[in-house]
Amino acid sequence: MFTGIVEERGEVVALAARDGAATLTVAGPLVTADAGHGDSIAVNGVCLTVTAVDGPAFTADVMAETLARTTLGGLARGAPVNLERPLSLGGRLGGHLVQGHVDAVGTIVSRSPGENTDVVRVSLPTGLARYVVAKGSVAVDGVSLTVSAVGGGGAEPPWFEVSLIPATLSLTTLGAVQPGSGVNLEVDVIGKYVERLLGGVAAAGDPAVRP
Repeated sequence: MFTGIVEERGEVVALAARDGAATLTVAGPLVTADAGHGDSIAVNGVCLTVTAVDGPAFTADVMAETLARTTLGGLARGAPVNLERPLSLGGRLGGHLVQGHVDAVGTIVSRSPGENTDVVRVSLPTGLARYVVAKGSVAVDGVSLTVSAVGGGGAEPPWFEVSLIPATLSLTTLGAVQPGSGVNLEVDVIGKYVERLLGGVAAAGDPAVRP
């Protein structure tokens, strides 16, 4: 379990295709300082299992399902990525509960720079929109953010907006992401469980939900 509080911005060393899957190597001296085989590290919001550590870099296998559902397959050598280690038992929950299980890829629609914040609008699949509410939490490329506005519907694809403070702009990849770019989205898991327990419609990861 993660919190969406990015610990460092790492860099892709290599992404090698392998029988429909891939092997990803990322340099991140902070998160690898105490990492070992079998540990979990979130890369742009995707929970990956460490298979090897070599100095400041770690390697993880990326399955075909992960490549299809996230933006990891499009990474190139030198690309910056958001990195976070799992929350330790008894640690502070600075963001919100993030599983590292991406629900879908959204698209940056626009960004409006301001004096103190950048307002970023993100489109998302229709089946996922019901889990994103104003003042609620959402993880965008592994960054825990508060939803400032929601909209869309009908002929207009659903969207939500977030306001990025200077720390987020400087310490995460969201500071440079441009309109048209894809981002990994994970909605608040509590909403999905509540819906399921109340006998509502299918959860976001179910086949009944379509982008």
